[in-house]
Amino acid sequence: MAKTKKTQGKTTEINLKDPQYYFNRELSWVEFNYRVLYEALDERTPLLERLKFLAIFSSNLDEFFMVRVAGLKQQVEAQVSSLTPDGRTPQEQLDAISDRLHPIVAQQHHHFHTQLRPLLVEHGIHILDYMDLNQEQRTYLQRFFEEEIFPVLTPLAVDPGHPFPYISNLSLNLAVVVKDPETEQEYFARVKVPRVLPRFVQLPLQVRDSSGSQSPETRKLWQFVPLEQAIAHNLEFLFPGMNILEYHPFRITRNADIALEEQEADDLLLAIEQELRKRRVGGSVVRMEIQADMPTSVREMLTQEMGLTHHEVYKVEGLLGLGDLMSFMSLPLPELKDPPWNPVIPPPFRNLGELPQDPNNVEIDETEDLFAAIRARDLLLHHPYHSFAATVQRFITQAAYDPAVLAIKMTLYRTSGDSPIVNALIAAAENGKQVAVLVELKARFDEENNILWARKLEKVGVHVVYGLVGLKTHTKTAMVVRRETDGIRRYVHIGTGNYNPKTARIYTDLGLITCRDDLGADLTDLFNYLTGYSRQRSYRKLLVAPVNIRDRMMALIQREIENCKNGLGGRIVAKMNSLVDQKIIAKLYEASRAGVKIDLIVRGICCLRPGVARVSENIRIISIVGRYLEHSRIFYFHNNGDEEVFIGSADWMPRNLNRRVEAIAPVEDPDLSKDLQEILGIMLADNRQAWDLQPDGSYVKRRCEDKASEQSSHNILMEMALQQGH
Repeated sequence: MAKTKKTQGKTTEINLKDPQYYFNRELSWVEFNYRVLYEALDERTPLLERLKFLAIFSSNLDEFFMVRVAGLKQQVEAQVSSLTPDGRTPQEQLDAISDRLHPIVAQQHHHFHTQLRPLLVEHGIHILDYMDLNQEQRTYLQRFFEEEIFPVLTPLAVDPGHPFPYISNLSLNLAVVVKDPETEQEYFARVKVPRVLPRFVQLPLQVRDSSGSQSPETRKLWQFVPLEQAIAHNLEFLFPGMNILEYHPFRITRNADIALEEQEADDLLLAIEQELRKRRVGGSVVRMEIQADMPTSVREMLTQEMGLTHHEVYKVEGLLGLGDLMSFMSLPLPELKDPPWNPVIPPPFRNLGELPQDPNNVEIDETEDLFAAIRARDLLLHHPYHSFAATVQRFITQAAYDPAVLAIKMTLYRTSGDSPIVNALIAAAENGKQVAVLVELKARFDEENNILWARKLEKVGVHVVYGLVGLKTHTKTAMVVRRETDGIRRYVHIGTGNYNPKTARIYTDLGLITCRDDLGADLTDLFNYLTGYSRQRSYRKLLVAPVNIRDRMMALIQREIENCKNGLGGRIVAKMNSLVDQKIIAKLYEASRAGVKIDLIVRGICCLRPGVARVSENIRIISIVGRYLEHSRIFYFHNNGDEEVFIGSADWMPRNLNRRVEAIAPVEDPDLSKDLQEILGIMLADNRQAWDLQPDGSYVKRRCEDKASEQSSHNILMEMALQQGH
């Protein structure tokens, strides 16, 4: 409970737990995904990038239904009646999601078919309907069908002898109605559109000039036909002797979250593998997408068989499964994409020479030694502006081959399928170093990949652990233990992003590389906590969840409150992916009421309601959505001029603070602290990719009519990296 000033002798009280002061988590995510969609609607975005954002919007929505909507449906079925902080039941949330999403999905499809497809044609990219093909193209497509598609297909009948077939998660299908010409009996069948084949069948590439005649000097015409149409117009091969009456595409989404009783699992790796097999089979259906012209009879039959309500059926115009549009990014048309970006190698990493390959015959030149550069000063990395390969990957790889390195310890949450980081860890073990890796098997939708790497690491003698029961290990940390002339020294990397070279090119993340003794000692304690038995509750510098991040963050906010009350002023700037935690939100409200000026950069979910009189009028919130996925976390506290800045892996969400192992580190080098403050300032001034969150929960896109005054934080940071590189 918080108190305001006295009014006519009475004290007005405000309950900071009142639902009116909180936005719904799920609806806030829907608004974030709309901001992703807007990048496809925005004419300033290059054409193929617009297709990419349409695809990302669709893929995001798939995962949202598989996890979040599926979870709400389970709560409804279990008759859960507890309210969210904004005062909604599970059913009320499902209803609100449906009401908001149906028009957004309709807008997505309408924009693709009425705006983007014609623009693609202008640039020689044709997504053709079968009915638009000439005879030559139809002949080619039929031959392609017979040779490449037909052998893969399996028609499944539905009749008393054939029960309704199982429809797999995220599968695109054809509902086919056929008629037996002898008996006049009609039958229903399902044909699955196979994922092992490209979604869009490319027709032979053509070269045309403006008059239509062939010419070697004119542009190429890229022509594609949706795979489901190639199948649909050759159904007679699948049902010989039958009359094809109609066919209709549909696509379903199932519950794909993993439910795991870790306390009951003797072997966590085997337990995860078993749950993955269940996921492939899939849980209950949570959504069906159909074309708007599907007849009522077919729609009703599918809806009943899937156990869905009408609100869970999404009718769209045109193509289903627009996530497959991502494939068009592979077209060699750079003029229709963002200008290419080559990450810059920061000065300390620039003249390091070739990595040593023979650990038994190496003399490292101290002038070209990465570890010497780290001893000279802390290093701050900002990806994708800085090269991941030349910095973080270099750090781990050099440690793997350096004869002075005794041990490497690391956490892996998500990494790529051909990870050079994992290969370096394998090399380190083969070179006789002690290597300990925590592989988080419960990283959603990366479980299978992580199991693969865990087994590979174990085979070469790496100490592999799978995290703590009841907690996901989300921290991004690595430690290298090295014997030097003055004794043992620990070099550490503490970051905000995964050790994944692929996502490091499209996610913005920060990393601190240092050999400060206190951080090295803290990471030693943290790794012992992860790999052994420890109830470590005290850390020198690190903020660690679930141990002390919440308490430390609350204390840092409280310090700003006290400074304001003492007339010293207060200032907080925080950047994160999501802000959900009710206790921290209430504390921020308290800080705003005390006069603390608060700026929050929250990319995705935000449950705090800014700009409410007497509650949050000192809080401003923006979201930045653009070329790169904002993934870094930065926390700045003014502290009466003795500023403190932190980076790390945790958002202000209950799951991060209560149910995950996270690490946040102070950045104590004054120059690096100023660099982080500059990054925050650039983002707060963004008038190209930034959206302002309004008190009613809507977001307003910042617009700059004067191109010369446009400030895109992504473009500015790329330019700054280039200047640093020069």
